[in-house]
Amino acid sequence: QLQASGGGLVQAGGSLRLSCLASGNIFSISDMGWCRQAPGKQREKVALIGSGGLTDYADSVKGRFIITRDRTKNTVYLQMNSLKPEDTAVYYCAATPFGTAHVTGVNEYDYWGQGTQVTVSS
Repeated sequence: QLQASGGGLVQAGGSLRLSCLASGNIFSISDMGWCRQAPGKQREKVALIGSGGLTDYADSVKGRFIITRDRTKNTVYLQMNSLKPEDTAVYYCAATPFGTAHVTGVNEYDYWGQGTQVTVSS
């Protein structure tokens, strides 16, 4: 299972850090990442990190968001800085045992967390 936490309400320009703990019968995870879905929109890639530490970001968050991973804790983090109202969405953490998340950053994941709401006020 993947359990996400850290969402909330923040003013534009503020910061939040999301965490996602992988537990249970998830073994040999390769790629982990974050996606988001705003009302009326499709789920989209935010950021991902591979088993070797390589990262990839959506253009809309480059330079503002940082994804990191603590393999000893089976946890992935998303540090979100300089938040904008357009970052408002439900954020989902995701994982796959295959190193394929870089293809679309959304469709390759086998495991999904429950989602955490991030709301950025203007």
